[in-house]
Formats: sequence, C-alpha cells, structure tokens
Amino acid sequence: MKINILTKNIKLTPALKDFIEEKINPLEKFSSFFGKSRIEAWVEISKESRHHKKGSLFLAKCQMRFPKKTIRSTARAENLKLAINEVKDELQRELKEYKEKLVAEKERKSRILKKEIKISPQARFYRKGRIRGEGI
Repeated sequence: MKINILTKNIKLTPALKDFIEEKINPLEKFSSFFGKSRIEAWVEISKESRHHKKGSLFLAKCQMRFPKKTIRSTARAENLKLAINEVKDELQRELKEYKEKLVAEKERKSRILKKEIKISPQARFYRKGRIRGEGI
C-alpha cells in the first residue's frame, strides 16, 4: 500500500510517519478482496487553533481509493495520535461494510441466476450411494 502523507502546521517526524504507517497499513488486508488493484491512501494531518479557546486541536483526514468507490474519513481530537486512531477505526468500519455489500451483491446475483436456469422435472441427479442402493 502506498501512503502519501501531507502535513500542515506540523513537522513530520520519522516517529510520526512510522505511527501513521503502522495504523493505516493493516487496512491493506482488504485489498486482497478487490483483486490485484493497488491501493493508495492519502493522509493529511494538521494542527488547528480554536481561536478563543486555549490549546490546539488536531485534525486527521484519510482518503482511500478502491474499485468503484472512494472512502474518506475525518477526525478531530486534542491528541494527534487519538485523531489518527479514530480515522483508522472509521475507515476499517466503512471497508467492512463495503466488503459485505459486495459479497451480498454477488450472492444475490448467483441466486437470481439459479432461479433463471430451468431444469427439466424428469432430470435426476444421483449420488453414488443411491445408484448402488437402487441397483441401477
């Protein structure tokens, strides 16, 4: 998985980069479901001020592109690592929903196909045990 990191008002340290990659890379396991397509993630982290309140507020955004779908997630928190964790959790939840939706669609299409195939009522499907038992 290729992860592009963009920062605003924050210096990207190697420790922060490793933390982001550690949290976002496990989402690559969902790529096996979509075939050999390469997944890219764009992560943006920034530090915002709250104007009239003390302290700073961190913003984390992540966008991932999949076949037929783009998934985005945004989180704000007092702590940067907490915001990144929230983004990861939301992305994971949305990816599971998307995967389940695709699986359900595939199963629904197979059920429709099965109903459309008409088999003659005289057609018989035998197992080995039944054929031997009936002496056929």
